[in-house]
Amino acid sequence: VSCRIQTLDASLCGGSVSPEALQQFFAHCLTQIFTWNPQLTVSDAVTSQHDWTVAKAGRCLTSLCCKLAAIFSVEQLLHHLQQVLETHEVNWKHVLVFVSTLLVYDQAAQSSLSEALCRLLSSAFGGYDLEKLITAFLLARQGALEGAGVFPSYTDWFKMSFGGRSGFHAGSKKSLVFLLKFLSDLVPFEPPQYLKVHILHPPFVPPKHRSLLMEYVTLAKTRLADLQESVEDMGLYEDVSAAGASLQAYKSQAAQDVEKAVCLFESSSRIPATVMEASIFRRPYFLTRFLPALLKPRVLPLEADAQMNFIEALKQAEKIPAAQYSQYVESCQKRRQQSVTASIQIGFDFPNSLLINQLPALTRSAAHRSAAHRSAAHRPESLAQLSRVSHTLSVVFPGSDDPVGPAAAPSLPQVGSVVLKCLCCDLQVVDLILQSFCQSLLVASRGNPPNRQSLWGSRFVCVLLDNRQVLSSVIHRLKDLFHQQAASLRPAHILGLAAFIVHLQAAQPGPVPVAEALGLAVLSSSRTSMLFSVRLAVAAVSYGLCRGHSASPQRLQDFVPGCFSVQLLYLVPRLFPEARICPEDGCALLWSFTDGISWTETVLHLWRHAAFQQLQQLQPYQLCFSEWLHEELRVQRHSDFLSDAERQEYQQWACWELYLPRPEEQGGCGGDPRALCSRLLTAIMEPPPREMNLENLDFSPGSSGTGTCLPDLLSRLQELVYEAEVGDLWGRQVGLGDFLLQVVSERCSTSSGSVSSRLGLQRNIEAWNRVLLVLPPVMFFKIKAEAGRSIVDCSQLLQHITQPQRKACPPAGVLPCAVTVHLLKGLLFAAGRCGRPAAEVDRVWSLMSASCPLLLVSAVRWWQQLSPVLVSLWTRLQDAEPFPEQLQLLSACRLWACSLRAGPVLVQIPPGPVLVQAASLHGAFRGGTEHQQNFREVLNRLRETENQQVLASLLFLFVMDFLSELLDPQQEESSGRSIWFCSELLAVVVNSADWLLLFRSNEPDLEPDPVTLTVSDDCSRLMPWAVCSLLQQQSTAFHQRALRCPGFLHSATLWYLAALRLFLDGE
Repeated sequence: VSCRIQTLDASLCGGSVSPEALQQFFAHCLTQIFTWNPQLTVSDAVTSQHDWTVAKAGRCLTSLCCKLAAIFSVEQLLHHLQQVLETHEVNWKHVLVFVSTLLVYDQAAQSSLSEALCRLLSSAFGGYDLEKLITAFLLARQGALEGAGVFPSYTDWFKMSFGGRSGFHAGSKKSLVFLLKFLSDLVPFEPPQYLKVHILHPPFVPPKHRSLLMEYVTLAKTRLADLQESVEDMGLYEDVSAAGASLQAYKSQAAQDVEKAVCLFESSSRIPATVMEASIFRRPYFLTRFLPALLKPRVLPLEADAQMNFIEALKQAEKIPAAQYSQYVESCQKRRQQSVTASIQIGFDFPNSLLINQLPALTRSAAHRSAAHRSAAHRPESLAQLSRVSHTLSVVFPGSDDPVGPAAAPSLPQVGSVVLKCLCCDLQVVDLILQSFCQSLLVASRGNPPNRQSLWGSRFVCVLLDNRQVLSSVIHRLKDLFHQQAASLRPAHILGLAAFIVHLQAAQPGPVPVAEALGLAVLSSSRTSMLFSVRLAVAAVSYGLCRGHSASPQRLQDFVPGCFSVQLLYLVPRLFPEARICPEDGCALLWSFTDGISWTETVLHLWRHAAFQQLQQLQPYQLCFSEWLHEELRVQRHSDFLSDAERQEYQQWACWELYLPRPEEQGGCGGDPRALCSRLLTAIMEPPPREMNLENLDFSPGSSGTGTCLPDLLSRLQELVYEAEVGDLWGRQVGLGDFLLQVVSERCSTSSGSVSSRLGLQRNIEAWNRVLLVLPPVMFFKIKAEAGRSIVDCSQLLQHITQPQRKACPPAGVLPCAVTVHLLKGLLFAAGRCGRPAAEVDRVWSLMSASCPLLLVSAVRWWQQLSPVLVSLWTRLQDAEPFPEQLQLLSACRLWACSLRAGPVLVQIPPGPVLVQAASLHGAFRGGTEHQQNFREVLNRLRETENQQVLASLLFLFVMDFLSELLDPQQEESSGRSIWFCSELLAVVVNSADWLLLFRSNEPDLEPDPVTLTVSDDCSRLMPWAVCSLLQQQSTAFHQRALRCPGFLHSATLWYLAALRLFLDGE
């Protein structure tokens, strides 16, 4: 069979067989497989079907099916299968294995098979065709055997087809009898899992015909009893149709059913229909398995959880016997008493209950302190209360006793690791801690500003810092509040949490303290998150400035988290246009407790305050232009606070009025538009970074580049370019185009040959090409005077194409079509500014032939798309002047090559560069194998000596295609095509030394041929491997001819050594 599979490989047929003949032959082979030795009956198929899956079938059979199905669509295959089933006796094993193979290896097969099954069932019940009904059931079961990822389970299919009033059988009594008789006839041969499906999920039957269904159910249950299978012990949510599925332990399955039912009840607030049906139709399982698992005694939480609510709903629906429910309540009460008793026996009270009493006592103590204006540090009862809280927390949060205070301040990665690894402790306790702190802050602030509130907050935070698990749980909860519940937090909550973070900052200085990590977890990518971020940042900065009002500027870093100050510098001018005006000196009052001021007034008050302005003089509290660009790229345009027009106005203000004139030491551009342009371009080309959050789980909202403010920043770059071009701000000596190319070249320059560096280079070039296409192409061509006339200077552009662009090119060795046409349009625009436009285009084109062959080959490749655009543009620019001669020669070469493909009529090769002639032939014949005979005749007519360079360059281009196929073997549509072209070319040029020198042009002592400058350095390094692989597949006669060619043995030895070096280097 393996020999037959190799024979049926489509790539070996070449172009000698038409697609229609190949399809007829493969269809015939499929028919032979389906009908070979048809000894298995339908009953055999029903009984043994579970052994005919892809995993259990022979590999040769599935491989043969894959080969034969490769050239057909799924619809064609199913149609052919149905025809065979209707007209022949079939081998059911082969048929069903083929269906499984089709489903597993083709994702589109699921929907097509589902539609085919619907058609079969409609036809079966329409004409009461038993064979079609049998076929539908066998195919549906076969698909279900391959798993839910491939096809719906048999349970779902059966319920969908027959479970409702719209089922195929529901049209008449005759259809119902037809279905039930068919199912009854299958009972002696049915595997038990299908009988259980029919019993647990019976077909829809009108009440007046219920007796017909009960006859089948009785027959099926009798068969199950003979097989020693029980329906009553099956779980509510178990997939009983899975092949080979064994019943799990009753208690384990019941616990899974309880968990699933509770989850469904929690999401819908309704008792699941499956549970209600089981309480009626499967009462033994419901009473003896499900309810005991649900009513398992436990210590009930203080607030009713989803399971308690579910039990209460079942009790109200009278689904739980009263005695069983009373016993459950009594057992739970005993569990709680035992837990409390055990806590007392080991020396301390129930921790949660104690904290519920201890933490509010701290709030009351804060109220007393506020009323008496006394320091908490001198109240012994306050210190004792904090000590009791600390002891209780050590019971609630047992674990490591390692300190996390100033002596052992963890960095951000350490904190993130702790948060990821620690389990979520008692959420109620964490909420009590934060709630107590917020309430204490509000009470204390009514009487005194933060700088006169003593050290109660610092001592409170130090209690938490003494236990790493407490701190981790609190940080985890804060992160969850910031990300998931920010919109629901009230102003009092925001103020309290901000003050809490400030105290963390003061109590835990370090390179990246916890407060900074929490600040970085606050996002600013949407309207909602921006509003929350600015309110939290205003509260934190105001509280921190007030706490450290008497400290030196350097000590302020201990009180004010830098991340919140930076967030204000980004968000306040963005959300409040009045803040973009230079702030005036604000009043000295920084903190007041009043309900009569809006939060927007609070924001502007802080923005104009002298203390906040002085804070911006410190390096950690400055927002540089690059950071501003990073923040702007994280914003989601569809949920932005600003409209498109408002965002444009804001970004223009930030670029031109804020950061362009700002000194570089303060994060600006120092008045240099080059710096502004460079940083804009760098930000646009940067990959979207991962979000800096504690769990490091979320990616940046603009991870794909779509939906972000990237188009807006591209518009700002365009505005800068047009302003520079129109105003001639940079002069003609160093143009903006050359400057941008220099920035890109510096960014793409890398000395490392690692895979990550090469991938980074490709990503940078792809990003730059997207930018390039939105810029005017003429900016990359300078006009300079030489010998009394104007000429086009594009040396920087040609160098850019030859270096970064070429290194990032795929093995095909061409620039993208859009980039090619964009650059050539720029050439025509620039030439139009010279005295003789057509002659200038010809001069630059001749220069490109030698120094930039990549652009030349790309123009030839895409000439069919380029030609109409360039001709139209030239006509508009130079109406009376003919098209440039070099471009006419390129068009002539393309027409000449296409004419040879149509028929090898003796046509003289048109004049032009060798590379253009070779690329034209390559482009004409590489598209398919139907013109191979013409190609062979063309080669015979180009054997003359003067054409050897064209043939050698053409061989190089086809070897590049061959290398591409070696690197990507999945290209089945081109598999083996390039080998044939290369072999034909080798047979012609084997006696010439030109091709030997061509494939050795990367040696340092040889001048590279222009065609070799069209491929990347990686492809040049892999070229010896490609040549060795190609030579290995040539005939013995060719090898004998090649050995007689001078220099071949030496070159082959060098190629082999280079390929061996690649192997030893692991490439």
